[in-house]
Amino acid sequence: MRSLAALALCLAVAPRAHAFCGFFVGKADAQLFNQASQVAMVRDGEHTVLTMGNDYSGPLTEFALVVPVPSVLRREQIHIGDQKLLDRLSAYSAPRLVEYTDDDPCRPPVRARGMNSSMPWAEAGPRAMMKAAQAMGVTVEASYTVGEYDIVLLSAKESGGLESWMRESGYHLPARAAAALAPYVKQQMKFFVARVNLKEARGVQRLRPIQIAFDSRRFMLPIRLGMANSGGDAQDLIIYAMTRAGRVESTNYQTAKMKSDVDVPEFVQKDFGSFYKSAFAHALRGHDGRAVLTEYVWNMGSCDPCSAPPLEQAELSALGVFWLDDAGYHGGGMPLTLTRLHVRYDDAHFPEDLLFQTTGDQEPFQARYVLRHPFRGDLSCAAGEQYTQGLGERRRAEAVTLGALTGWSSNTIAQRMGPDAQPATAPWWKSLWR
Repeated sequence: MRSLAALALCLAVAPRAHAFCGFFVGKADAQLFNQASQVAMVRDGEHTVLTMGNDYSGPLTEFALVVPVPSVLRREQIHIGDQKLLDRLSAYSAPRLVEYTDDDPCRPPVRARGMNSSMPWAEAGPRAMMKAAQAMGVTVEASYTVGEYDIVLLSAKESGGLESWMRESGYHLPARAAAALAPYVKQQMKFFVARVNLKEARGVQRLRPIQIAFDSRRFMLPIRLGMANSGGDAQDLIIYAMTRAGRVESTNYQTAKMKSDVDVPEFVQKDFGSFYKSAFAHALRGHDGRAVLTEYVWNMGSCDPCSAPPLEQAELSALGVFWLDDAGYHGGGMPLTLTRLHVRYDDAHFPEDLLFQTTGDQEPFQARYVLRHPFRGDLSCAAGEQYTQGLGERRRAEAVTLGALTGWSSNTIAQRMGPDAQPATAPWWKSLWR
């Protein structure tokens, strides 16, 4: 159990242009990564809507959420969202495995048909709370109860007073809280602070995401705040950025795409999750652990193939996409691009908050891995013999590719591939008198 959520922008006490054919057989969604925080970011101009997922599983009395915001939010700018929307984004944009089966080389070729799978606060009264806050240089700007959360908006003159006030108000904070809060106090940011209202939370099985809408010239996520609770451990953050114009990238860290559209051995199908976790970790090591990795970019009017049904317009509106009209978009483009970014951050490799920009790049991309089943029927024809010889080369190439993707040793890969690593060969006497 964590005393503060891994999502660093909040502290909860305790992220090809051609058609993709093939049959979708697996995905690596957010649940693959233990305690991965998820946040959906809708950004257009200076308008921002954040949906902050919650993976907190400890006692509700020890939960708190602290988010630096540029201004005091009104009650109407705060909303309780639905976790299913984040789950839908995760499934829709997850890295995926697709499979093909080789045609019979002894049968005359048949012209292939194209595939397109597009679818469409305290218990004391407010006066006492404000008086205690003022004595510590903290101002309670506003307070609300929204759903199962009690929310206050704070400003502070110095981080030590803010930490002291929060502790005395019953919030469980990590030892490094004041140091983590200090940069935001210096920037004169406000603090959105939420904790569970135990009366309103009766019967709640899982805390719902909190959504906030605000204007800011800076397109950013304050990940440094959550590191106060990490104990030095790396934390995963999956970001679903939705913009009108195009792909989103970081401006203060390198943004790199996951290696994609490569052939992998058949055994990967049985353990795609383990494969992708290794591939992600190996990709990060290739960038010295300091990169923001892109896993998906696509116009949300279509997908090819769709690993999960596209989000309906009502779902997108619930996430804060406010510029779509009621006409609907089916099987074509819409003014909305989804970028899925995956960050594994710690204090050593990410010394600054994440800053972003929206680009005009709308070229589709997905972290996609291809599994090709060989034909296992009669190969007694001449073309079959050539196919068998080529199959050996293909499997060796798949093994080399897998090692480059994951860092796994050649011995480990050979053991996992098993007998299939050595394809059947023609009888020794077949080539004697050619």
